[in-house]
Amino acid sequence: MILLTSLVTNVNMPLWAIIPFVIMLLCIALGPLFFEHWWEQNKNKLLVSLMLGIPVMGYLIAMKLPHLIAHQMLFDYVPFIILLGALFVITGGIHLKGDIEAKPWINTTFMGIGAILASFMGTTGAAMLLIRPVIKTNRQRKFKVHTILFFIAIVANAGGLLTPLGDPPLFLLYLRGAEFSWFFHMIPEWAFVNAMLLLIFFIVDEYYYNKEPAENTHFDKTNIEPLGLKGNINFIFLAGVVASVAFLNEHYLPIVKENAYAGFIREGAILSMAVLSLLFTKKTLREANKFSWGPILEVAFLFLGIFITMIPALEYLKANAHSLGINTTGQYYYATGVLSAFLDNAPTAVSFHNLAIGMNEGGQALSGVGYVAGVQEMILTAICMGAVFFGAMTYIGNGPNFMVKAIAEENKINMPSFFGYMIKFSLIVLLPIYILVQLIFL
Repeated sequence: MILLTSLVTNVNMPLWAIIPFVIMLLCIALGPLFFEHWWEQNKNKLLVSLMLGIPVMGYLIAMKLPHLIAHQMLFDYVPFIILLGALFVITGGIHLKGDIEAKPWINTTFMGIGAILASFMGTTGAAMLLIRPVIKTNRQRKFKVHTILFFIAIVANAGGLLTPLGDPPLFLLYLRGAEFSWFFHMIPEWAFVNAMLLLIFFIVDEYYYNKEPAENTHFDKTNIEPLGLKGNINFIFLAGVVASVAFLNEHYLPIVKENAYAGFIREGAILSMAVLSLLFTKKTLREANKFSWGPILEVAFLFLGIFITMIPALEYLKANAHSLGINTTGQYYYATGVLSAFLDNAPTAVSFHNLAIGMNEGGQALSGVGYVAGVQEMILTAICMGAVFFGAMTYIGNGPNFMVKAIAEENKINMPSFFGYMIKFSLIVLLPIYILVQLIFL
């Protein structure tokens, strides 16, 4: 079986073979900064992915390792894109309209709701559902940049820790054997981080609200449009996606253990929910959400290159785990976090999962008490938290970050630069909270 074969393969991969992966990640990090107009074209992202990915595939085939490509693309990339695509389509059919008073407690409530929704409709879905209502609610206010920054941290990142649906790295770890319900054990860490962020946001928002010009707050109070939700049928389809991920797996379908291809029953069910959403959602609702296929195509094209070029990196980490000096849960947490912040949290989480497997006796995935997805449970917990939380440290740490920034700038909100975001927000607000997480929980 391809899945099992890939898990037990131990390849002595040369270090230079990871160069295309490094170049791919550098393109993602630096492309928007130095080649903005060229990089914003999705066809150019696909071109970069193919230029870097095809030579890697050729090398792996020449090394007689085609099963690594088959496993990575069939059992990781395809389910990954189908899940993100389905969540994108379904949430794109839910329209939240209205304009209520932008008081601090109302903004904080929006954030809290987003933190909960993020784990069940994905950080991308929750962010795209709520960002425009949040912006519209705060449009009369002068001081609102801080609201978008906390929105990125809470809704687009930290809120997504509790299920495999919440954030891409968690889904990839779910595909590697972590049960759907296992992620719920991180409720204390999820609650701590989000409670701290909500408390700080409320204090900051209260401060800026009191600095608002009187005419702004008066106009805000007198221009109210009740909230309204349309496209409710999509919540049924969203529930269908949740049920598919939770129950259509090897834990409930024994056939999946015997035949890995049977796992595509889950992907078929998820895909059918997206199709039903397209069929039963009025076109006007998607137009109201400014729905387009561009964002999901961008993800699909970029991750095509990432998933192919990361194969040598994964194998190198597995084979050289003991020489890298990462042993404790704290080291896994910070190492995963730092790379998630400056690269992308999905491939980073998979890389450190492979590193943890390489640290096992015999360099193989293990099972039994204290082990989840083949590695020690506390190490997997550290990897999950590092990937999800630190994804908010920069604009490039997680996919929704740049999407939220772009929508805010479309609405004339002057967002900080790449480094300005770090200096003014993530280093002084997020990092101290994340350090507390390590000290308290790991």
